[in-house]
Amino acid sequence: MNKKAFIFDLDGVIVDTAKYHFLAWQKIAAELGIEFTPEHNEELKGVSRVRSLDLILELGRMTASQQDKDRWLKQKNEDYLSYLVHMDQSEILPGVLHILQFLKEHHQPIALGSASKNARPILEKTGIIHYFDAIVDGNDVTNAKPDPEVFLQAARQIGATNQNAIVFEDSVAGIQAANIAGMISIGIGEAGILKEAQYNFPDFVHIDTSFIEYIIKK
Repeated sequence: MNKKAFIFDLDGVIVDTAKYHFLAWQKIAAELGIEFTPEHNEELKGVSRVRSLDLILELGRMTASQQDKDRWLKQKNEDYLSYLVHMDQSEILPGVLHILQFLKEHHQPIALGSASKNARPILEKTGIIHYFDAIVDGNDVTNAKPDPEVFLQAARQIGATNQNAIVFEDSVAGIQAANIAGMISIGIGEAGILKEAQYNFPDFVHIDTSFIEYIIKK
C-alpha cells in the first residue's frame, strides 16, 4: 500500500474541547459584562487565544490595557486547564479511534497539527498519544491558521511531501491553511461552513475505511 501522511487538528476533530473553551471564555466575558453565546464561540474556532480575546472585547466594544489582557488570558487558560483535569478516553469523538487504528495497522504516518498549547496533555489524558508520530502544536509555531505553518511543520517531521499530506480539520481557517499548503483537506463538520474543503464528512463515524484506502491510493 502507498504511504500518505495524515495530519489531524485536535479541538473539534479528535476531542470536543470547544465546550471547555466556551465555558472559560464565557466566564471572562461575563466578568466584563459582555454577552457571549455559543454562536459567538463558533467564530473563535481555529483562532489564537490572543485574537479570541480581542474578538470578545470588540463584541463588547471595549478596549483594554495590555496588562489587563495578559491577566485575562492567563485566567482563561487556568480555567480551561481546570476543565481538562477530568478528561479521559470517553472524550474522544465517535469514530476517531477506529480511523487512528486503521491508519496505524496500515503503517500510515500520523501527525497532530493544532493551535492548542495543551495538545500533549490532552492526548495523554485521552490515552492516544502513542498513535502520533509527530506533534506540532501552539508551542511550536508562530503563525496562526490560515497560515499553513503548523501543517508544513507536521508534514516535514513525518517526512511527507505536501502533496501526500491529508488534513482533517473542523475550522474554516484550518481548511484554508491545508489548501494553501497544497494538501488534501477533509472537513469535519457542516459542509455549508467548510465548503472550501475538498471532502466533507459530518464526523468520523461517516468516514468508511474504504474512503481512507481510496485516499491512500490516490
